[in-house]
Order: sequence, then structure tokens, then C-alpha cells
Amino acid sequence: MSLPRARAALKQMDRDTDHLRLLAICHYVAAGLAAFFSFFPLLYATIGGIFVFVSRHGTPKPGEELPPEFVGWIFVGLGLVLFLLGIAMAICILIAGRCLSARKGYTFALVVACIECLFIPFGTILGTFTIVALSRESVRALFSTGQSRA
Repeated sequence: MSLPRARAALKQMDRDTDHLRLLAICHYVAAGLAAFFSFFPLLYATIGGIFVFVSRHGTPKPGEELPPEFVGWIFVGLGLVLFLLGIAMAICILIAGRCLSARKGYTFALVVACIECLFIPFGTILGTFTIVALSRESVRALFSTGQSRA
């Protein structure tokens, strides 16, 4: 390999390492935001719990009926399912960030980047940049050799 070609390859490797480091940091931030926003569905669960409590222990006003109990349970179930999905996604994004910084788990990081594209606008931006970075052959070589941060 000629000297200019070796310098270009080294420069590209440094650029890829910087890109992966920045993407890993952005994944950590996105995981924190996803974890924070996943707590909002617990408001639905709380409202559902209030519905269940009122339907069991409330006294109706004249001419009004109490809400049916199953409506409260629907709110509780939906809130808890959305909360668990949000936490699971936040954990997956965190693990993908760790995979990017450790240069391991190429396929996992790529799949999570594709799923992140569903979360408009920040997930779409982060997922797209991650897919573009992981699609380069030089980055695949970094993952295949398992080189971690220097």
C-alpha cells in the first residue's frame, strides 16, 4: 500500500471513530429522553385507577351513572403497556449506544437505528445518521476487527 493511500485510510479510520463516538453519545442522550417520556403513559394508568376506584366506591349523583369499571382497567392496561414499551425502547437505544462505542453488535445497532426512525423528529435524524455511518465499509471493518476506543 502506498504512503498516500495509507494516510487516507488512517484519516478515514479517525473520522469513522469520531462519528461512532458522537453517535454513541447521541444514543445515550436519546435513551435518557426516551426513558423520561416513557413515564407519561403512567398518567393514563393513574386516571384509569381513579376510574376503577370511583366505579367501586363512588356514589352517583341523582340522574347520573358511574363510569363502568372496565373503562378504568383499559386505561390502566394501556398506560402500563405503553410505559413498558417505552422503557424497553430506551434500554435498547442505550445498548445500541454501548454497541457503537465498543464496536460490537453491528446488526443490533443497525436494527435499533431503523426502529429509531419511527420516532419523529429526533429519532429519525439519529436513526438516519446511524444507518448512513454503519453502511460505510470502513465502519464495518472497525466492527469486524472489534477495535474499541483508543
